[in-house]
Amino acid sequence: MAAKKKYPDELRERATRMVFEVREQTGTRTGSISKVADQLGVHREALRTWVRQAEVDGGQRPGTNTADAQRIAELERENRELRRANEILKAASAFFARELDPRLPR
Repeated sequence: MAAKKKYPDELRERATRMVFEVREQTGTRTGSISKVADQLGVHREALRTWVRQAEVDGGQRPGTNTADAQRIAELERENRELRRANEILKAASAFFARELDPRLPR
């Protein structure tokens, strides 16, 4: 189960957009995250993480984008469920094979 988000999605989007606007206006990357974080009352590291992910999603930085990360997590979850179901089926088939074996006394 995912942890509860401390900041709403609207705030995340607004904050990252503001960082990109400040960077565009000043022409520099330094201080933009600190300035926006202080204005909005957001933790700097949280904002830095959001900006990095937005850069990855926008193709400005290498990495796994959000859609791919969600798809990977979904596939890993499905894989765990299928492995668990396989183990149950293996145990059941072994149990029923012993029941049907004519060589074993009943």
